[in-house]
Amino acid sequence: MTAHSPDTSAPIDVAEQSPVRRRMTPLRFVRRYPTITIGTVILFSVVFIAIFAPFLGTIDPTAISTRLRTREPSAQFWFGTDMLGRDIYSRVLYGTRVSLIVGFSVAICASIGGLIIGLISGYIRKVDAVLMRVMDGIMSIPSILLAVALMALTRGSVGNVILAITIAEIPRVSRLVRGVVLSLREQPYVDAAIASGTSTPVIIVKHILPNTLAPIIVQATYICAAAMITEAILSFIGAGTPPIIPSWGNIMAEGRALWQVKFYIVLFPALFLSVTVLAVNLLGDGLRDALDPRLAKQF
Repeated sequence: MTAHSPDTSAPIDVAEQSPVRRRMTPLRFVRRYPTITIGTVILFSVVFIAIFAPFLGTIDPTAISTRLRTREPSAQFWFGTDMLGRDIYSRVLYGTRVSLIVGFSVAICASIGGLIIGLISGYIRKVDAVLMRVMDGIMSIPSILLAVALMALTRGSVGNVILAITIAEIPRVSRLVRGVVLSLREQPYVDAAIASGTSTPVIIVKHILPNTLAPIIVQATYICAAAMITEAILSFIGAGTPPIIPSWGNIMAEGRALWQVKFYIVLFPALFLSVTVLAVNLLGDGLRDALDPRLAKQF
């Protein structure tokens, strides 16, 4: 009796040996990126508050009533009243609009401005030295001091606050983009595009720009959070939005004199600011993990 050798000619099922790529369901996404989920839920809640503030039991945030000054939180005034009798709950909810407008606007404007400067500086060597020395000069000044100096040259308004913070944040974005472009322009596909006679603008837009979007998106979230904090600081020291505009910084500035006896005047706007900044930072951390190609290979 002879032993039969195993049949090696049978086809091998590759699908059985290769790891199965499971479909990314919403539940799997939540489990894999909990920071994105938590940050997005909180941020959407804040956006909802900002949009529907007039329908959330608020009153005129600028209405003054001297007989209702410094009332403690109660069923009538959920967050109490300030030194002029204004409802803090209404002022905090309407102040959400100012912080979100400043944060999102600065993130968008600084990202676009820094992206353009970074692409030009990183790819065109002739202008790199000039542009980066200008950016280095701006970065040598602390962003809050630069914003204060710019606000001192203009009148207080939300638009001027956005402009001042944007100018302070553009250099950081441009240096990030420049670093990415410097590594991308040495790639073989860029050399092939140059050899085929593709013009510089087409190479930048078609081959360089798409690969810079992931880090820009992540950086934009941190800029948004930093802009909210900077706006609150500017308003707190009297260099930001006018006092008549209900912003979290203005509310805290008006309540600092009574902090020891009426702490709630500062507590509620500070709590809203902290939670909003935390949500944006959580979203940024989650996006960094989701857009990292090294982590994406695990799926």
